[in-house]
Amino acid sequence: MELIITEKDNAARRIAEILSGGSMQATRESGVNVYEWGGKRCVGLSGHVVGVDFPPEYGDWRDVEPVELIDASVEKRPTKEDIVSTLRILARRATQVTIATDYDREGELIGKEAYEIVRDVDDDVPIQRVRFSSITENEVTRAFDEPESLDFDLAAAGEARQIIDLVWGASLTRFLSLSAGQLGNDFISVGRVQSPTLKLIVDREREIEAFDPDDYWELFADLAKDDGAGDAFDAQYYYLDEDDNEAERVWDESVADSVFETLSSASEATVTDVNRRTRTDAPPAPFNTTQFIRAASAIGYSAKRAMSIAEDLYTAGYMTYPRTDNTVYPDDLDPEALLDEFVGHPTLGESAEELLEADDDLVATEGDEETTDHPPIHPTGEIPARGDVSDDEWEIFELVVRRFYATLADAARWEHLKVVADVEDHSLKANGKRLVEPGYHAVYPYFNTSENFVPAVDEGETLAITDTELEAKQTQPPRRYGQSRLIETMEDMGIGTKSTRHNIIEKLYDRGYVEDDPPRPTKLAMAVVDAAEQFADEVVSEEMTAQLEADMDAIASGEATLDDVTEESREMLEEIFEELADSREEIGDHLRQSLKDDKRLGPCPECGEDLLVRRSRYGSYFVGCDGYPDCEYTIQLPSTGKPHILEETCDEHDLNEIKMLAGRQTFVHGCPLCAAEDAGEGPIIGECPECGESAASETPRDEGGETAEAESGELAIKTLQSGSRLVGCTRYPDCDYSLPLPRRGEIEVTDERCEEHDLPELVVHTDDDDPWELGCPICNYREYQAREAESGSDLESLDGIGSKTAEKLAEAGIESVDDLSDADPDAVAADVDGISADRVRGWQAKA
Repeated sequence: MELIITEKDNAARRIAEILSGGSMQATRESGVNVYEWGGKRCVGLSGHVVGVDFPPEYGDWRDVEPVELIDASVEKRPTKEDIVSTLRILARRATQVTIATDYDREGELIGKEAYEIVRDVDDDVPIQRVRFSSITENEVTRAFDEPESLDFDLAAAGEARQIIDLVWGASLTRFLSLSAGQLGNDFISVGRVQSPTLKLIVDREREIEAFDPDDYWELFADLAKDDGAGDAFDAQYYYLDEDDNEAERVWDESVADSVFETLSSASEATVTDVNRRTRTDAPPAPFNTTQFIRAASAIGYSAKRAMSIAEDLYTAGYMTYPRTDNTVYPDDLDPEALLDEFVGHPTLGESAEELLEADDDLVATEGDEETTDHPPIHPTGEIPARGDVSDDEWEIFELVVRRFYATLADAARWEHLKVVADVEDHSLKANGKRLVEPGYHAVYPYFNTSENFVPAVDEGETLAITDTELEAKQTQPPRRYGQSRLIETMEDMGIGTKSTRHNIIEKLYDRGYVEDDPPRPTKLAMAVVDAAEQFADEVVSEEMTAQLEADMDAIASGEATLDDVTEESREMLEEIFEELADSREEIGDHLRQSLKDDKRLGPCPECGEDLLVRRSRYGSYFVGCDGYPDCEYTIQLPSTGKPHILEETCDEHDLNEIKMLAGRQTFVHGCPLCAAEDAGEGPIIGECPECGESAASETPRDEGGETAEAESGELAIKTLQSGSRLVGCTRYPDCDYSLPLPRRGEIEVTDERCEEHDLPELVVHTDDDDPWELGCPICNYREYQAREAESGSDLESLDGIGSKTAEKLAEAGIESVDDLSDADPDAVAADVDGISADRVRGWQAKA
């Protein structure tokens, strides 16, 4: 029997379908999917099924000093016991093993882990390696026809990264967390690549905070032909500075006022110069990983989300491997043949036909980077049916297809017209542009092609001034890095790799170091970077990280060994701890203060100490007084999501407002004290179906069997301290009957009544949506339950979980909403690719 091992289950299924011609059958071995046909079996891993860690005796944070981890031994342990067990069983029966994991450093290491598991049970079975850049029939068939050997040097580079990241991350994380007394789920995380990335974000924030704006003024005039009867166009005042450059900003207010007085009192301007020119707009280079992330960001996708979708499309065979530095198509790529695959497609076919008709000899653009491992990202020619992919997947697929089209298209051509007109000794200029030949823009509509109208005029012509304007402005601080720009900067500085950069940014979010998008550092992030710069600058040094990345590349090329590089990194770390040793208490004080700053809302109404956002041992959030235990004042917070403190403050209570983050969903909770004061019962809407008069009349018996007088309850619209709203019984807690209501919007109790339950129908009014006719609250809740029962997997009843996500969760043992509610978010994030802990918490809140 031949055993084929892939990196993930969906890759195993796809490769099995290709190699078996669709005849494979899916079975289960120890709870793991196995695909069988013709004496072959194919099984998918779940990424790394073996991890590196310290021996158990190093696990107690309080008994083992962080510095002891530097020279501690590192051992490998199974992280996916069921998959490792299945692999062992299958390996014992195998006469041939083929490793078909992704072809990059990480994939080679995963392949080596599988190799070692196989060798543990069989020293002699032949093991070969196949490599491919797309999971298509042609590529997979070719790869299996031309097997190679595992690249142990490339795998060793990946293993070195694992060990170095473990030693650095664990020792420094433990040091800072113990110094600040911040243990448990809220420990202070530090990483070899994470920390220099965080410094980039913090440095930019420091520039923004230190920025001192300067005042300046700009002047504008509307000009028109034909004594003002024609269409007006915009012109801007300019002057020549000391370097003879055209300057538009006026830095002296008195000069600006003088120019404005001249322009506003004039009725016409004389054209003194007309300049026409054409500009060629070259099509873009093929996608590498960084440029793909940048383009996906421009249409609204985070780096992690874009890569997750790209990986799914790659595994399904629709596009090539998304982790690549290459920007030059390989010689064996046939553009005409690939375009032919799209001819006739209802959405993508017309552009493909236009390209094929435009030029008999298509020549693709080329970027600056050419590598030999993977081609640039491009479509494979296999096109998903619209119903087979989600809207997000289709949008990313179309982006990749159209980028491929753009690299084969002609350049665009713009016509520019510059008109200069004088008023006395002051000059006005208008810049017009028109797209003469759309070129690649016709097939790649993601770049701005807006035009600016300026009419044809002649030198000496008189134009009417129809309006003038003086605008006072200030210089602006530098902008925060967007995720795609941050990844580009990391690439330029040698921080991380194409495979890790987007995950590093996601980790900064998960650890509470950054928030919002573009990412903004928290006070804790500022304090961690500040402490590192003061006491151990190497921790946040991009040069050190870039050097270690270069060393790992040297391992991959056979110029260095794993032992040499890991030993060098341990020596660096020992030097860092020598610098940190005497400053532990000072660092701890600094971090503790920053942790409070990030959680501070404002003064406690009972004692005047600070109110802080706190987290209970059960994982829920609340507002508590920093004066505890002397002051036990608390305010409940919504159970939905994670609180994010806003800059806006409540005028009445001087407390910062709060926004709740739950995955992609957010809502403003506002001032928590206002929300608490608004809590209580609203209007009565009817009789409680459990303990109302009709319900009570059916059960009134006392202990002696005599008729008893039963209390009856009514249903009221209630607002809880946490901001949640519900329809609940007025006899709570004796009767806990309740029905959920939407958190947002004003609830209107209408005069229409439900015939079945004799309750009024409700309508929810929000600022940004049409009114939502909720109807009878009991009927509405029953409809929700019916939809949930019909959805197959009740996971899919939760907003944000589709069929593919439900499949991923099921593979990790989470098959129902109840399973999800009981799961540890961090464990789910570790087990399931493309899902963050915060996203899991958002689903749990909705559940």
